[in-house]
Amino acid sequence: MFVVHEDDFEYRFGDSGPKYLMKGPRMNFALVQFQPGQDFTAHYHNVMEENFYILSGKVDIVVDGKVNTLTPGQMIHVEPGEVHYVVNNYDEAVKMVSTLAPYQEVDKVEVKDYKY
Repeated sequence: MFVVHEDDFEYRFGDSGPKYLMKGPRMNFALVQFQPGQDFTAHYHNVMEENFYILSGKVDIVVDGKVNTLTPGQMIHVEPGEVHYVVNNYDEAVKMVSTLAPYQEVDKVEVKDYKY
């Protein structure tokens, strides 16, 4: 058992990206934030499934070419092998929870020049 506080961790890119509160041993748990206009490289996972739960803001999560516009209270589940891309096309920051399981130290495959 352990307890952490999000203030003890930093977003990967300063004001955006994932902030991992837990990495392994069985899953990852992160807060993810994107400012207006920000995104990350499309990718997929070979083993891990990923969930995003929207806390605040609005975001487009593209899964295998289908654009899903999500708002607070919505969750999206992404299966292994599904290419996903997150972009904040809106005028306010989005904050969401991300879980990845089962834990794999390396399981992310980037998809360059992704078009949707």
